[in-house]
Amino acid sequence: MAKVLIIGTGAREHSLAKTFLTSKHVDTVIVAPGNDGMIELGIQTASVAVDDLPGLVALAKKEEIDLTFVGSEEPLVLGVVDAFQQAGLRIFGPNKAAAQLEGSKTFTKKILQLAQAPTAAYHTVSSLTDAEKIVAGKQFPLVFKLDGLAAGKGVSIIKTRPEAAEKLTDIYSKNPAESLLIEDFMSGIEFSMFTLVGSHGQIVNLPAAQDHKRRFDADKGPNTGGMGAYSPMLQLPDSVLQETTDKIILPTIRAMAANQTPFVGVLYSGLMLTQAGVKVVEFNVRFGDPETQVILPQLTSDFYELISDLLAGKTTQAAWQDQDVYLGVDIAAPGYPEDVQPGFPTPLPADLPDGFEIDYAAVRKSGQQFLSTGGRVATIVVHAATMLAAQEKIYKYLDQANLKLAYRHDIGYQLAAFQKNFSRQH
Repeated sequence: MAKVLIIGTGAREHSLAKTFLTSKHVDTVIVAPGNDGMIELGIQTASVAVDDLPGLVALAKKEEIDLTFVGSEEPLVLGVVDAFQQAGLRIFGPNKAAAQLEGSKTFTKKILQLAQAPTAAYHTVSSLTDAEKIVAGKQFPLVFKLDGLAAGKGVSIIKTRPEAAEKLTDIYSKNPAESLLIEDFMSGIEFSMFTLVGSHGQIVNLPAAQDHKRRFDADKGPNTGGMGAYSPMLQLPDSVLQETTDKIILPTIRAMAANQTPFVGVLYSGLMLTQAGVKVVEFNVRFGDPETQVILPQLTSDFYELISDLLAGKTTQAAWQDQDVYLGVDIAAPGYPEDVQPGFPTPLPADLPDGFEIDYAAVRKSGQQFLSTGGRVATIVVHAATMLAAQEKIYKYLDQANLKLAYRHDIGYQLAAFQKNFSRQH
């Protein structure tokens, strides 16, 4: 039987660990560093930080790990895959050079240009003076993106000229040489596509998902790491998903190879369906959180076999359920993202109704209860035949649970409206 190591701390890694444990080949999953919530469900944790590359290599050797899967972006950008491969250890993810696809938005734009993949027009600047010059000639709204890693919070939509001046002053007061992308604003339907890419460029697309970045209902408030998600996106025609594969995913993988930075791992395409077709908003090089928590439970084939086949260069397929909608709602500290206070009681797995799943992000065990330790605390996941039915299930529980944690009340509203209109017309 195989032992799997997952690198990361949160709900995404919790979902990955549970998925690996369903494999007939896997009897042990260790998450480094993980969190206390994972231990409740038979997952082991190891207190090695995600940026301690020598420590992670040593852990994999000591535990005789058969496969390592990288959950979070930081170790990928630091070169954890290179370190593991140099040690002769099997690991799934892009190497340091390919991880620039997330680590540098300017690099991403260059790859998109090479791939001739559609995206927003942009300028990269690295001083307040240059930024002000670019903004002076632009129409609003605009999008500001910090060039490097920002944990999902480095993007701002700027609606007015005074707002732009204030934001630029703030950015360049912190770092006078900050690398910033100034992008034309795109409008349309945002969605996420995850593609598993093998060692010979073979691909497996996962069901599309939509996450909800804004903190409050009706997409109000600041951007967050994600307040919830749902999948599949039944309102997207198959033709849109095919267009995404043909015009964006495959050309990007070919462009990465042509750039001498071949890609293996999870390609996360953040996309927008505009009036002119699908365009790239961003790329990441790992699974998204909270999308992972609603996508992986749909897998009906063996995840360990799938990843092993991709690493071995074999052509492979995955099987997914097609009956239900999966809905995940994040519960978070009330002041998240600006003012995060720890110590809020968090539901235990035994507290949840039948058919519910919980993936923990930031909890610690205290006696017989869990207490929150961060901003996003956990993702609660349900599934049902329709989005309205899924919403009814999850919000009935949340509203009656009297949690002191906060959550959005409208996750999945886009699909709910689509299904409501569809049923009216038929």
